[in-house]
Amino acid sequence: MINTKTSLYAVIGDPVSHSLSPLMHNTAFSYIGYNAVYIAFQVKDISRAISGIRALGIKGVSVTIPHKVKVMEYLDYIDDEAIKIGAVNTIINREGELWGYNSDYIGANRAILEKTGIKDKDVLIIGAGGAARAIGYGIIKEGGKVTILNRSKEKGENLAKDIGANFFYPLTDVNNIKCHILINTTSIGMVPDIQKTPFDKSNLQKEMVVMDIVYNPVQTRLLKEASDIGCTIIDGISMFVYQGVFQFELWTGKKAPIDIMKKVVLNNLKGNV
Repeated sequence: MINTKTSLYAVIGDPVSHSLSPLMHNTAFSYIGYNAVYIAFQVKDISRAISGIRALGIKGVSVTIPHKVKVMEYLDYIDDEAIKIGAVNTIINREGELWGYNSDYIGANRAILEKTGIKDKDVLIIGAGGAARAIGYGIIKEGGKVTILNRSKEKGENLAKDIGANFFYPLTDVNNIKCHILINTTSIGMVPDIQKTPFDKSNLQKEMVVMDIVYNPVQTRLLKEASDIGCTIIDGISMFVYQGVFQFELWTGKKAPIDIMKKVVLNNLKGNV
């Protein structure tokens, strides 16, 4: 029951109506008997939103597109890993001081390590946005070797330089790329454009591990085509849940009910599997 002692948590972004974070976190709060509620706010003005977090005493916040970089300007402290990545997706309010963290790379690494090792593996990352930045950083930290593949040469080169990765260009030569792990960090293949894929199936090899951070649909066209030829696949649910697990445990100080969190997200998406 919501009462005067209920702690408030939120996700802020634009858009945010599609987010499954409220469903996942509220289910987890309820399961462990934690008196809290998690809601979604569509935010355009990040500066005023942060002022609101302080004024209302919101205990923790998930930050999503397009605010992960801009939000850093308004926080009191930022974790070293988040500074190196250059993006924050998690805020905790510690007695009025707002601390920023990045759980995206943690979620991605946990999801990958369930299926394969990372150390000394050649990893090809499609995209050069905030997710690519976090995931690339995490893989390099784990001892993997990263190559960025991106349509925009300038953006791809800048990301590669920032995190110590290689950059592959032009895209017409993509059939010459060899990698152990392929990761799509773009929104290509997401509902409603489920027939699109960021990587032609003719360039897939059955020895590859293929990961897609898109989680709606759970099995994107990229993952389906990879699975059909025998690749090991990693869907976006695992990364999404594991980054949420980090947030939950940071905010509450309690162990997250991982299986419950994963189950409720999968059940919500099962019509798109």
